[in-house]
Amino acid sequence: MNWKKTVNRLLYPRGWGMILLTVISTAALIVIFVKGYDSHPVAYFVYVLSAYTLTVDCIFLAKVIPQKYRSAKKMVCDHPIGGRFMNDPKFKTHVTLYCSLGINVLYAAANMLSGILYRSVWSVTLSVYYFILAVMRFLLVRFVERIGIGNDRLRELKSYRLCGMILLTLNIALSGVVILVIVKNKSFEYAGMLIFVMAAYTFYITAAAVVNLVKYRKYNSPVMSAAKVINFAAALVSMLSLETAMLSRFGEENNSENFDRIMTGATGAGVLIIISSVSVYMMVRSTKEIGKLQNNNSKT
Repeated sequence: MNWKKTVNRLLYPRGWGMILLTVISTAALIVIFVKGYDSHPVAYFVYVLSAYTLTVDCIFLAKVIPQKYRSAKKMVCDHPIGGRFMNDPKFKTHVTLYCSLGINVLYAAANMLSGILYRSVWSVTLSVYYFILAVMRFLLVRFVERIGIGNDRLRELKSYRLCGMILLTLNIALSGVVILVIVKNKSFEYAGMLIFVMAAYTFYITAAAVVNLVKYRKYNSPVMSAAKVINFAAALVSMLSLETAMLSRFGEENNSENFDRIMTGATGAGVLIIISSVSVYMMVRSTKEIGKLQNNNSKT
């Protein structure tokens, strides 16, 4: 008996076999949990079958997804605009600024509508916060349109410093709202299953914001860095909102009635400290470099 061939067939079944396994395992698990058969002897067979199906599906995805990703990336890079987007950081920043501006405005409008309908101070505050972030993105878009990235270092630094100032001012206002939420024990809520969608989206944008914040430092462009800092600040505030929503939805089992306040306060303080530190760094760094450039210009 060829064991290697048998193992390969078990780990890499054909497409129709995987589909059949997935359908049977899913249906069997639903029946077991709905009917309360989770302790029945047959249930243990279903658990083993489900574990095997999950393993096979994961192996398939781990093998197929990278191939599909490489094919899709090659297809995008072969297109003139797609290739420029993938290989030109300045052009990519330009495009993503427009996209994030549109998403920012829609998100702010949705929060404002939610705040008005549900009379939520937190939602209205978030809406104003994201509208101001949208204004900052619009200013960066205008700068890129009129001057371009890397063409005027002094003006880029001044825009970078202005973004730091606005973020710090916003943070002061946001800290007041966080205190209000803690004192009145008010929370942010997402309707129905939307909370799980927003959770996935929030974790994605936070991870992407952190990666891009580090990645784009090597280009030494104040405008590009400012765009990534805005994304980072928006992601952190979204994470804070998600936490309050999670505590509101799933925090009823906590024995301590101050648990929600402690968690919101700790996370809120962390977010405020991080954004404030980044804002101060932006202002200090840009002010120092602006001073050096102006001194050099005056000497020449």
